Amino acid sequence: PYHVNINGAAGSSSAAAAKAAHDVLVGLFPSQQAALDTTYADYLVAQGFAANDPGVAVGAQAAAGILALRANDGSFPTTPPPPFVGGNAPGDWRPTPSLLPGPPPSLAPMAATWLATVTPFTLTSPSQFRAEPPPALTSSLYTRHYKEVKALGGLVETKRKPKQTDLAYFWSENFLAQWNRVLRAIAAGHTTHIAESARLFALANVAAADAAITAWDSKLHYAFWRPITAIREGSNDGNDETVGDPNWQSLINNPNYPDYTSGANNITGAMTRSIERFLGTDKVSFSVTSNAPAVIQKTRNFKRLSAAAREVVEARIYLGIHFRFADTAARRQGRTVADWAFEHYLRPVD
Repeated sequence: PYHVNINGAAGSSSAAAAKAAHDVLVGLFPSQQAALDTTYADYLVAQGFAANDPGVAVGAQAAAGILALRANDGSFPTTPPPPFVGGNAPGDWRPTPSLLPGPPPSLAPMAATWLATVTPFTLTSPSQFRAEPPPALTSSLYTRHYKEVKALGGLVETKRKPKQTDLAYFWSENFLAQWNRVLRAIAAGHTTHIAESARLFALANVAAADAAITAWDSKLHYAFWRPITAIREGSNDGNDETVGDPNWQSLINNPNYPDYTSGANNITGAMTRSIERFLGTDKVSFSVTSNAPAVIQKTRNFKRLSAAAREVVEARIYLGIHFRFADTAARRQGRTVADWAFEHYLRPVD
């Protein structure tokens, strides 16, 4: 496990990684330093590393470099931009009601608007892979997807089957946490050295971060309404085929940001494509777990990365919070971002 060298002394690469992670998190979230210090110290003790292991100095240097590189990148601004509440014309996103217990607050403005302008990690700009415009409200594609989410995504009077409901709840968790649990398992089964696993985690998470930035760029640029607004306003959208229902309610509360494109599918597309590019195959056996409170089947098993990505598309429709075109466009965006990151950054040195 001793693979780093500083001033002629051998140090642990694992201690270096732990120190780097600790210092970056403290730099970003100083209010959490006490808890992070405890976790880091406990890790060193559990692994048998001395607090002055030479690897610690390497990790500190790496963290300082990354924090300097990402300084003033627009993330977590001390002075947030003005609240964004969209518009009232047909197709415009606007704050949505939260009709069930839990977050977000009802009729909340768009969350984290600053994310749309954060300096990407690998892309040339947040808009580099901006999606094509959503379909026109009078188009056959919009009509078809409107009817689909209305039929399958409602809280009541739905055509959704019980297994589809459970699938929807399964994929309603925090996607970054969910996919990083998958990454840990895949790294344990497919890498033999911390340098390999570190590259896998870096590729997947950098791509996921840039995919999220890409999603927010598209969301803020197009500001397209959520299904709950579209269906309640369906008789006022200029499309005779979209019958409105002023009482329609989605399976869960809508996240407080526009529909197009889906952040969940952007992140999933980036994560699954990064793993596929790293391993050189889509055929990977793995499990995904969900901590969502309402889900019954807590673990789902897959033999292909693409199979999990397809489920996320379906799940967001069953939840009633996305049109299919928002999901599929986002999945393409995430995969494209992952390809860009893989081909231009963190290349093998051999």
